[in-house]
Formats: sequence, C-alpha cells, structure tokens
Amino acid sequence: MSARPPTLEGTCRLLPGPVPSSDLFAAVTDAYADLANEHGPRNVLVLKRHPTGLESLMAALSETALERSDGGPRSPRVESLPEHASKTVEEHDPTLDRLEYEERIELISLVIDGASRAVPDYLERAAAHESFARDVGQLLLEATRQRLRLDDLEDPHDCLAYLYAMNDRFHAELDERGYVERADVIPKAVDLLETDADGLRTRVTASFDAVLAVEFEEYRRLDRRYLAALSGDADLVCLGERHASVERTRVEPGRVADVAREAGLAVESLEAPPESADRETPPHRAIARFLATGDTPEETGRTADAGGEAHGRARRIRTGTAREQVRAVATEIQSLRDRHGWSSDAFAVAVPRIERVPETRRRLRDAGIPTATIGTPSLAEDPAVNELYAVVACQCERARDGDSLERVDHGDRTRDSSQPLDVSLNRLRARVADFSTDLLAETDGASVRRSLERWIRRTNLKGRIAREETWVDAREQYAGIRRVLEIAAFVEETDLVGPDWQGLRRMLRRTIRYDAPYVHAVETQPPTGGVTVCAVDDLKYDSRRAVFLLDLIDETYPGEQFLTQLFPTAWLREMSAYPAVTDPSHEAIADTFATADAGGVGDPFETYHAQRSRRRLALGARTAERVLYCCSYERGASGLRRTHDESRYLTLIDSTPGLALESVDAHAEAAIHGETNAVEALLDQPRGELERVLREASTGGDADLGETEALFEEIAVVLEDGDIDDDLVEAVRSQFEFAAGEVVRDE
Repeated sequence: MSARPPTLEGTCRLLPGPVPSSDLFAAVTDAYADLANEHGPRNVLVLKRHPTGLESLMAALSETALERSDGGPRSPRVESLPEHASKTVEEHDPTLDRLEYEERIELISLVIDGASRAVPDYLERAAAHESFARDVGQLLLEATRQRLRLDDLEDPHDCLAYLYAMNDRFHAELDERGYVERADVIPKAVDLLETDADGLRTRVTASFDAVLAVEFEEYRRLDRRYLAALSGDADLVCLGERHASVERTRVEPGRVADVAREAGLAVESLEAPPESADRETPPHRAIARFLATGDTPEETGRTADAGGEAHGRARRIRTGTAREQVRAVATEIQSLRDRHGWSSDAFAVAVPRIERVPETRRRLRDAGIPTATIGTPSLAEDPAVNELYAVVACQCERARDGDSLERVDHGDRTRDSSQPLDVSLNRLRARVADFSTDLLAETDGASVRRSLERWIRRTNLKGRIAREETWVDAREQYAGIRRVLEIAAFVEETDLVGPDWQGLRRMLRRTIRYDAPYVHAVETQPPTGGVTVCAVDDLKYDSRRAVFLLDLIDETYPGEQFLTQLFPTAWLREMSAYPAVTDPSHEAIADTFATADAGGVGDPFETYHAQRSRRRLALGARTAERVLYCCSYERGASGLRRTHDESRYLTLIDSTPGLALESVDAHAEAAIHGETNAVEALLDQPRGELERVLREASTGGDADLGETEALFEEIAVVLEDGDIDDDLVEAVRSQFEFAAGEVVRDE
C-alpha cells in the first residue's frame, strides 16, 4: 500500500480542548442536527474512531434523530470505524473469515515454528520472559494496522526484520487460507474502496449522503484514507478536540488542526460554552484543562472564586498499599451514596491498564461495592474454562490408554498426585458431584465440540455457575465456555491441528498461556447496575458523577517503560522502523503538545510519551461531572524505607496557584461506610483496644480503661440485641480470645 497522504473534502470542527462530556455531546448533536436537517437522519452516517463509548454517543444522538424523524428509521446510524470497515470487507467477500484471537495465536505460532530464518540471539533470550509472546503479538498487530512490511523498510534492526518477516509470512498464509485478521481489516478495506473492486465503493456509499466523523483527533493515516475513499461523493463533517489525541499520537506526531489542514479540510474552531451562574461548572474543570493544555487559572484570570478558594479542586486519596487504595475508594463510594443517594452506576473507577481491571473489580466487590464491568478475563483465571480443559486433558489420556483413568480412579497409591492427569481428575472431583471416569466415557464422542456440549449438559455446568456465582461472574464464565466451544469448532474445521482431543488440547493450552486479561472486553450495563471499572482510556466518551483515578504514582503516570517491554528503551530510540513514535524532534514535541516546552525537553523519547500519559489523565479527569478523586499509594524505595512517590503531575497541580488537591481521610479512624467495612472495623476493635492500652502502659501514660469498657459493652449489646449472623458473633468472640492470648480454645 502506498504511503501517499489522504485527501479529504469537507470541514473539521474543533473544540478548544478536552471539555466536559456534556459539551462534547452537545457539539456532536449540533453537527449531526445540521446534517440531518439537510440530508435526513437516515442518510447521515456517523463514524466514531474507537468502539468504546459508542453506546453513550448513540444515546446522545437518538433524541436528535427522533425529533427530526419523518416516519422512517428513528435510530441514528452510528458505527465505529473498525466495525464499518469490517462490513465493507464482508460486502466484497462474504465467504472471507475473520480470524479470531485464539485462531491467530495458533496460526502465528505454527508460522514461527516452521520458520527457516535464523532467530536473533536477543529474541531467543527474551522468549523466556512471561510477557514475550504477548509483547510480540502487540507489536505485530500494530505493524499490521499500519501495513508495515519488511520489503518497504530501509535497514531495519535485526530483531524487527525477523519479526516483520514472520508477520509477512503469516499474512501470506492468511491469504492462502481465506482469512483476514482484525488488525488487517482497515488496510484491506482501504485497498478495496480505493480500487473500487467489483464496484464495492459505489455499493457501500449508495446508502448515505453525509458522513459525520467523530473523534477525528484519533484518526490515523490509514483511517483518514478510509474516510477519504468513503466520503468522496458525500458531505463530510469531522469533529475533534484539540489536546485530546492519545492513540494517534502514539504512531504519528502533530496537532489535530495541522493534520486536518494537511488532509485538505477547512478547520473551524468551536468555542466552549461560557461559564455562567446557572450552569454548574465541575470544581476540577481547571485541573483537567491544566493537564491537557498547561493553562493555569492565573493565566486565564480565574485564580480563585469569590470565597477565596482555589478555582480548580479535586480530592486526593493516599494510602500505604494498592490494596488499601481500593478499600479507601470503596469507603468513599459508600460515603457518597449515603450522603447524596447516588446509584452505583454514577461512579467510575479508572485504572492505568486494562490488566488491572479484574483485580480492582474483585477487591471492590469484596468491600461490598457492586460493579458493572463485564468482560472475558484471562482464560487461565476462569474456573469454567479450567474445568473444560481438565475434561479435554482426561479425554486425551483415555484416547491414549483407555484403562489409565480407571486405574487412577481406583487408587493407584504409587502415583504422584501432582502429575497433570491427577491434577485434572482432582479438579473434576472438586467441581462435579458424584464424578467418576464413567462420566467421561459417556460424554465422549466423534466430535470434540459435541462431546464438550454433552459434558456441559450432563454436569449442569451452566446451572452450577448460575447457582454459585454472582451475576457478573456468571456472565463472564458463560463467555469463557462459549470461547472454548468456538475453539473446538475451529479445531474440527481447520487443518492447523488434528480434529481430535489432542489437537484441541494443544490449541487450548497455547491460547490459555498467551491469552491477555480482558482482551475480549464487553461493554454492557447489568440490570442491577454497578460501579464501572475500566481502563482510563475507555472513559473518553463517557461521564460519571464521581470518577476515581487509581495508581497515580510516578512509575505509572507517566511511567518508566513506554510502548513495549520487548526492547530496551535505548534500542527503541534507534528503531525508526518500530510502529510508533520513537525519535521525535524537539519541534515535533512542541507542535504536538501544548504542555511541552521545546527549549526544556530532555530526552525526546521519554518527554514525548510522558506528555501522552499526562493527556490520558486529563481525559479521565474531564469525565467526572461532580467530583474527581486522585488516588495514590506508597511504593517501596531503595532499602527498607517506603516513600509516597506520587505522580509528578499531582505534584505539579499542588504547586500551581489556583489549583488544589483536598485530602480524604483514608485512615482507620475515619468514618465507616458500608456493611463490609463495618464488619471489618468491628473485628479489629478487640485487638486494637488491647494494643492501645499496652502502648499507653509501655510509654508511662494513663490508659483510660473506661473508654475500653464502654466500647466493649456497646459491641456486646449490638451482638446480643441486633439481628446479627451467628458466624459474625462467633468471629467477634474469637477476636476477643485472640486479643486475650487464648489462641487455642478449650472447647
């Protein structure tokens, strides 16, 4: 594919910066209304660059479409650009199969295993690291999205040359088998539209007269070429935000206004709605603006409000550990719900990376906070998937030696229980009541997929999940089961592996090993509601009354390792063929980020990507409608001492006139909110009181035993007269015994 720049004909409306979500959606609906008035709602195609936030955008546009409906379809046509490109490719060749994530892992592994090209020594050594396969996979996905091929590169690094060669061979294999991988959908769709293959462009563009391109600041070069091929005969309006690009600037520098002009668009600057007395302005608005643009309240003439308080305010939560951080967030959520009556879906908890979602969500739920995020976590952590893998492993053993399972089942005392077969059998015994090896024989058949389906029905796997798991966990485990069945179906259809238990075991084992947490994330809102837990980037087109930004420490924002863990940073600076910005000039940094000073740039690589990290914080901050929380925890420094190494951006906010971070009391003596926190506080009281008395005695102070006696009497009354669970009463009693030194009971 040629590297020629795209040519667009139309206008680009730009907001001045990351504005509140209400202002953003107002600008989108205004642009949509203009096009709908001229062409009719059914003839306007709305394209958003990323799928995240699509539901919120569709909801914002639905009212406009309803008001202007003339009896035809009332729902606006809103799609993500990757989704629309996928439909375009399918329109050209309905028989083309999109390669699923699991299938991609297996095929690229076979390609690498069969390579004749010598593997560079560095990659051989790096292959021992746990994240190696995932890092390589991400690099190749990015190279595919940008259509980078080895033959088009000049003098690439040996490691990149090898990996790109494997990627080229992999895609040759895909073409031969009639597959297309998701990362290749947009490049392939661009080729098809630009050449108008079989009249495809005419057919695709016949259904609309206008295109509204939303989130234009994130459109990359190939995305803009797709948009150009799609909108050549249509009225094109692009809508973007200045100082808001995070994903596009990862691979190409430059401000969105310059990108729009170079593409041929006429740029129109939109003004943010003026602040007024009857329009509530979020107290942290100035902080979000400062993070995105560098503008301080002093420079904008708004250092303090009428009461002399800082113009920009957010709340700060500081704790000792990451676990305590989440518990403090849970307590604050309970407090806000008690004070304001907000529902759970009024809150969002944003983590730096999607890999942090499962752990954070689990800890919130352990603290009594319902969560709404649903996705497919790592297969290795899915109990239902582990059960099905144990079934596959046992069926493999049955196929190899039909009597081996019976010998184990009847007690071969000479065997080591840690052997894989014993582990699989023990897992099945633990999960399935009345399990026996006869059940494996009864569910086995010629088709591995149908055999697994028989196991699921005979053991009532889905019913067990529904009975034993929470609603969210059940949804995720159902998704895990579906993925395993899809892999089984693929095994029976492909020639990559044998269509038997051995082939399924090989593919499942490799998929579980290389699977990434939440790589198949699902955006949905359960009917019971819950707190949203997501990566900070997913909040861009969303809004919540309260937003908690987690892990605001310097090793996360901006971080110490940019782009990838695969190569040392020193190497990345020299890798011009790497599919990202690795060697930006001082001028490019200043042109891309208003917060960077060309004269004060140290290391260009680190400065460039640190500015992207600062922007991510700005976008997360603007999502909060009422209150923003900046959360951090202590981290280990050299030696035994622990320091509170907060993000440099929090330190910068602290030192900026007109901006303030108000501390939230996250200590044990703070107000207690929520049933779970109350129970934990109750259990901590006996030992805590004993330690207080001993501490006073050891330092020569006077311990007021009256306070202790009053506290214990209050606890006793609550336990005796309240509607308290018997197990909780016993637990509190145990804590008194432990505090008194009676670790071993007599009864």
